[in-house]
Amino acid sequence: MIIDEELLDHIAHLSRLSFEGEERENIKKDLSNIISFMEELGKIDTTTIEPLVFMTEEINVFREDDAKVTIDHDTALINAPKKDSDYFRIPKVLSK
Repeated sequence: MIIDEELLDHIAHLSRLSFEGEERENIKKDLSNIISFMEELGKIDTTTIEPLVFMTEEINVFREDDAKVTIDHDTALINAPKKDSDYFRIPKVLSK
């Protein structure tokens, strides 16, 4: 696949990026290298390879789910810029 000016402009538009001068040529070269590499990968025969369900044989190790208090209510509110008795006050973000 050849990366021409039209295709590069289309990709730039879709990604909401703009490329100028030397950067434009570098992007074209990088995209060509990526596509060439993917074409090489496409040549590999994978018909005898089973798809992976998991990447490793490791089994999840979970910690016990013990509820514990790590910070009390008053300590949590100490550094609050605005507070109202038991709650943090924040600016209104939604209007009716």
